[in-house]
Amino acid sequence: MDIQYFPVDGPCLFTPKLFGDARGFFMESFRQTEFEMAAKSSLKFVQDNHSRSLQKGTLRGLHYQSPPHAQGKLVRCIAGKVLDVAVDVRRGSASYGKYVSAELSSDNHAQLWVPPGFLHGFLTLTDHVDIQYKCTNYYAADCDGSVLWNDPDIAIDWGVDPENVILSNKDKNAQRFADFQSPF
Repeated sequence: MDIQYFPVDGPCLFTPKLFGDARGFFMESFRQTEFEMAAKSSLKFVQDNHSRSLQKGTLRGLHYQSPPHAQGKLVRCIAGKVLDVAVDVRRGSASYGKYVSAELSSDNHAQLWVPPGFLHGFLTLTDHVDIQYKCTNYYAADCDGSVLWNDPDIAIDWGVDPENVILSNKDKNAQRFADFQSPF
């Protein structure tokens, strides 16, 4: 497993080694010991989620789940391609409000670790995208929240015209970053 770290402490990118031949390939998509060493944490995954987006330009985020149900996520794209983003919202962090991004695709097999205390979102770069992610806590509707995806205080380079983004009502009406009171 190849592990890439970012200037923002916490998230990391895992890219598994592929063993292929004329029949296809085999890869180890998750190994607890390597994950714990790279993430510098011993976490247990309790829920797997699967998200499908049909159209290129679909944006989901920036989402979080607050304590006591904060979630870490290990995200991978199993069909298509996305730009996956994590924003640090840990109070007192030297990188508060900074983000990391990575392209995840069914071709590169990379996985982004998004620790608790980060906003998370992704933009589909192709039609017919499937994302799977492992979560460290169960979903709790009363702890669910979102921050505006294109807030100028975060200034994420999504590489897309905002007029062409497909959003849910929740994401269209998300709070501004300046109004966000981090629970982390």
